[in-house]
Amino acid sequence: MSWLILSKGLRDYISVRACVFFVGLFQSLFWATPAHGMSGVIFGHLGYLLIIGFLEKRFLAVILTIICFAVYSHFLPSLLPWNVPQGISWIGHFSGFIGGLLGALGIYKEP
Repeated sequence: MSWLILSKGLRDYISVRACVFFVGLFQSLFWATPAHGMSGVIFGHLGYLLIIGFLEKRFLAVILTIICFAVYSHFLPSLLPWNVPQGISWIGHFSGFIGGLLGALGIYKEP
């Protein structure tokens, strides 16, 4: 997923990573149990790839969004607290996903 975002541009990649970092930092400071690991970054990339096609409305971006949804949609239930096993941080997944969405919304420009 990193490669797909990088193929769009370094600015997009840095924006997504920065948003995931800052949302994760906010979550770490104000949530009772901190999350750790790379799953937040992975969910951030997924959030970006799932929304960018709808924002840009270009054929290739929409196809990429559909393919990412088809391949990775079985991970989306782990964004909810009642769908994760004990010991897995759903808030880390959720905050990463929100960071990816914010990253996509932050860099999108109306044509």
